[in-house]
Amino acid sequence: MERIVYERMAELDSRHWWYVARRDILAELIRRKVPLPAEPRILEIGCGTGHNLPMLGQFGRLDAVEIDPIARAIASSRLGHAVHDAPLPDLRGVPERAYDLVALLDVLEHVEEDRDALVSIAARLRPNGRILLTVPAHPWMWSAHDVANHHKRRYTKKTLKAVIADAGLKLEELSYFNSVLFPIAAMARVAARLARKEGSGDAMPPKPVNTLFEALFGLERHAIGRLPFPPGVSLAAIASAS
Repeated sequence: MERIVYERMAELDSRHWWYVARRDILAELIRRKVPLPAEPRILEIGCGTGHNLPMLGQFGRLDAVEIDPIARAIASSRLGHAVHDAPLPDLRGVPERAYDLVALLDVLEHVEEDRDALVSIAARLRPNGRILLTVPAHPWMWSAHDVANHHKRRYTKKTLKAVIADAGLKLEELSYFNSVLFPIAAMARVAARLARKEGSGDAMPPKPVNTLFEALFGLERHAIGRLPFPPGVSLAAIASAS
């Protein structure tokens, strides 16, 4: 990603509605749908500046991977020990058959060889381990945000199912999320495209808007993993080695 994206991430990730509510939603999804053993080992790949690490760390002993040196330094300070530098798909130096949960949160869309990346991640799972992954949904929503973040693609349910199956993984859960705010996001993307004025879309909104969006998005934590969601901005999936 562009360096400015990491800098903005580190500045906003404790306050911006998207980061805050998304962490709560994913924590609930893990609690409801990921069976973890006693004293599990967890790995986050592509942890960025480490904004998900406290959330993931509540579930077990945590390691992380990040290839950008600036982001990795910030994440290492947050984690309390060194974050690995191991690019996908090879993950050189990351032990195999070592983890009960591998989190890949808005990372797969950055990787050219997405199938090979999932195969490599599967090799790091312990027996009965799971992969939790999130990706941006709907190719028609492609925007300046995707360009700034160096995305290779946005996924549909069909294409995400296909790459998971091609990697030899068993899909256990697949759901849209960020559905409550999807109509607003969709209209904003279309309007910006028609006006030919698109920004990266990750600036901090005014405090009342930020509070409202956090509350609305955060409502999804009550239903994630329990009820089917209508189309949303993102997709979440849980997969295991078949």
